[in-house]
Amino acid sequence: MADAHAKNHDYHLVDPSPWPFIGSVAAFITAVGAIMWMHGSTSAIMLVGLVLVLYTMFMWWRDVIAEAHKGDHTAVVSLHLRYGMIMFIASEVMFFVAWFWAFFNASLFSSEAIQQAAVAATGGIWPPKGTHVFNPWDLPFLNTLILLTSGTTVTWAHHALLNNDRKGLVWGLALTVVLGLLFTGVQAYEYAHAAFAFSRDSGGNIYGSTFFMATGFHGFHVIIGTIFLIVCLLRAIKGHFTPQQHFGFEAAAWYWHFVDVVWLFLFACVYVWGGSGGEIASH
Repeated sequence: MADAHAKNHDYHLVDPSPWPFIGSVAAFITAVGAIMWMHGSTSAIMLVGLVLVLYTMFMWWRDVIAEAHKGDHTAVVSLHLRYGMIMFIASEVMFFVAWFWAFFNASLFSSEAIQQAAVAATGGIWPPKGTHVFNPWDLPFLNTLILLTSGTTVTWAHHALLNNDRKGLVWGLALTVVLGLLFTGVQAYEYAHAAFAFSRDSGGNIYGSTFFMATGFHGFHVIIGTIFLIVCLLRAIKGHFTPQQHFGFEAAAWYWHFVDVVWLFLFACVYVWGGSGGEIASH
């Protein structure tokens, strides 16, 4: 009776899987290895744990894709997967709120006497004296155009999928991946100069710390999103997605739009507003 009941509802009862246990062990090995490495020991244990984590991710997501192809992702299950992705993105938003909070706390209250730590860190002005900031209308603006264009191409791919246009789906995803890689390349070039502009000899301070934390973690998210889209591109080439069932692609598109919006705030706040009044670094 229990088995018969289990087959007549809209929820998916996951088959026994080794990946939660293996993933936990891999995460533990990675953490222990990282601690040992930070205390001067070899990094081999951390690397073994990291490889196990990546292997677990690949195999676990492979099983989820297989479940979708078997029809286990019913309308109810798909809805809950969307809820999960929405909550994940919401948690990522709060993650970036912390970096924006640190940036605005240091910049808006740089001259307040009560903020003794801020005064010591900034000299009472923002950007701190001697800090060579970037011209926001140079590389940062170029990257803004690149990322906004990538948001357009991934939307094109989404609409193509809904209309069962396989060629448009593949081309839209391919262009989005290329633009994501281009954004990362431009940011890497910018960082090669930022490392000099924010060195201790030329003004290493809270401005550089908040700049690297905010833009660096965004850059990391762009890399993750690009990998996400590459997987979707490979799946699209194999014909995995249909107009009726394509949560994997939808989740990647949501994540990419989230990355776009965060960058707009970074560009406006960190580069344009936060860098006003500072010395422009020459490239």
